[in-house]
Amino acid sequence: MVVTVRDGVAVRLRGDAEHSFTDGFLCQKVSRYLERVYHPERLQFPMIRVGPKGTGQFQRISWDEAVETVATRFQDIARSADGPQAILPYSYAGTMGKLQGSSLDRRFFHRLGASLLDRTICATAGAAGCEITLGTRAALDPEAVIHSRYIINWGSNTSVTNMHLWAIMHRARRHGTRIVTIDPYQSKTAAKSDWWLPIRPGTDAALALGIMHIVFRDGLQDDDYLHRYCLGADELRQRALVEYAPEKVADITGLPVEDMEKLAAEFATVKPALIRLNYGLQRHGGGGMAVRAITCLPAVIGAWRLPGGGALLSTSKLYPFNSAALERPDLIPPGTRTFNMVQLAEALSGAVPGPPVRALYVYNSNPAAVCPDQARVLDGLRREDLFTVVHEQFQTDTADYADILFPATTQLEHFDIHGSYGHLYVQVNEAAIAPLAEARCNNDVFRMLARRLGFEKELFEQSDEQLAQLALQENAAGNGAFAHINVARLKKEGPIRLGLPKDYAPFANGGFPTPSGKCELLSPRLAQQELDPLPRYTPPHEDPQTRPDLAAKYPLQMLCPPSPSFLNSTFVNVASLRRQAQSPSIEIHPCDAQARSIVDGQSVRVFNGRGSFRAKAMVAETVKRGVVVTQGIWWNKFTPDGVNCNATTSTQLTDFGAGATFFDNLVEVAPLD
Repeated sequence: MVVTVRDGVAVRLRGDAEHSFTDGFLCQKVSRYLERVYHPERLQFPMIRVGPKGTGQFQRISWDEAVETVATRFQDIARSADGPQAILPYSYAGTMGKLQGSSLDRRFFHRLGASLLDRTICATAGAAGCEITLGTRAALDPEAVIHSRYIINWGSNTSVTNMHLWAIMHRARRHGTRIVTIDPYQSKTAAKSDWWLPIRPGTDAALALGIMHIVFRDGLQDDDYLHRYCLGADELRQRALVEYAPEKVADITGLPVEDMEKLAAEFATVKPALIRLNYGLQRHGGGGMAVRAITCLPAVIGAWRLPGGGALLSTSKLYPFNSAALERPDLIPPGTRTFNMVQLAEALSGAVPGPPVRALYVYNSNPAAVCPDQARVLDGLRREDLFTVVHEQFQTDTADYADILFPATTQLEHFDIHGSYGHLYVQVNEAAIAPLAEARCNNDVFRMLARRLGFEKELFEQSDEQLAQLALQENAAGNGAFAHINVARLKKEGPIRLGLPKDYAPFANGGFPTPSGKCELLSPRLAQQELDPLPRYTPPHEDPQTRPDLAAKYPLQMLCPPSPSFLNSTFVNVASLRRQAQSPSIEIHPCDAQARSIVDGQSVRVFNGRGSFRAKAMVAETVKRGVVVTQGIWWNKFTPDGVNCNATTSTQLTDFGAGATFFDNLVEVAPLD
């Protein structure tokens, strides 16, 4: 972003035309970022609760009083019989910089001895699935996608969530590239693609293995690549040929056999072929295995050999940030327990061994809106014996339950350093304007708390610029990507590409960072854990085919992708974007709507055994029969009934990575008068 400032006020914001990947344009959300920065409801001062929890009643206090209140309460809890593990930090990606997202905050809670948080809500299942197969994330040079001639967007709404990559895909299309989208929902990307394959939710691993069956059956595999650079090719071939015949896979996925035959033949013969997979397809019980299976496909056909061929999930692992130096995990007391952030409902209800959670510190997140099993989360936040601190820019649904509110800076008001999960450039984020009112960034607040608690100065008195330079001192597994990159150069030159070759193709000649050094189609590590060492199809927890008892009551599989107008729960309070999103809605196939006497535009109730929410029916063939889609994540305070789609979602976890299962959710839909 390039920001124009006059008299200390940001008056214009635009994309950076000199950034070779983002190319001068911003998504519709970030293009409205000044509306967020200067929003009339920005939190300006520290505040203390004066009304019942959840009512959002606060009065202004000073920073000294706020910090003293929090530090005293933390100190009292730490010295009590429950100990410091009764304190739980809760954060995710509301701020994605390395400094304001994961540096002094981690040091502070590690030094305090607080419980640890396993940050699993988005990406861990896919990361684990990739790591089993490849030893790292599926990645390549996104700019090399211009060379791709067959692109599969698998569970990726690329034109909305990765629009700069979509622009490259679109340019490749002018050279004859075919773009395919595999998704249960006709997203904007699916609608713009050459071919949409509406797969049944949670069955992606079965399709991947069905493609392998056809490739092996027809001799379309790259035997040389499999022999040189892969482990377990013969065993994988046997499983695919014996267990995943197209007819069986068609029954599982809901895709016609002829479509699978065509897809497999095109994918294996049009080169280079690329799979752009994303995290939506891993948000079900078998999500980790699904990503593992899909990331085997490029090796089977040798797609990794060519620039623009292979698979792309995330480039984040290509940035060798020295996270250990920033976060100091060596400060964690032995035996400290870990909470999975997906299961905040269980944490706040006392369903986890150990001392009860007596204090919650929320920053960079809005759990009251984004966590699954929302009713139980809100019950926990209402506990009078729970001391809750929220550091926020706005009075979110979560902030309504705070005891102490700290006002936070936006991206324009603090210094940070950023990598990416969608390109290969690192950059510093310099403050464009001074913090508004009394807002303070995360690191400044943790410095204040550390001083009040008497923590070591050498841990907390480093400046953010010093921390940024520390981040650039590559970790032990560094790949030289930060060579000759430092803070001074970044401030002078702007974004700098990692020290990786043009058209970077990491596995053209093998070199997988697995224990064997090969693409592990068969995983010895899984075998040692007495788990299936080969890819297989693992059904969702709530699958109509394997849970007919549950499907008899709640027969529809519900997906809840983010609205193009929002970034999960961020931007929901920006009025112009909320107008674009209109209102909570549920897309339903005409046959499913007719069977329930639902007409287009009607208010409906979406429900299961966990809860319900209201939405407007959108009757269209944008979804398969048996599937409904609601776009989120609305703040509860902006919905008709004060709850959102997470009233129905589950806290069950994925098979690998212990991730969230938001798309593993059986519901029923009924009309409202």
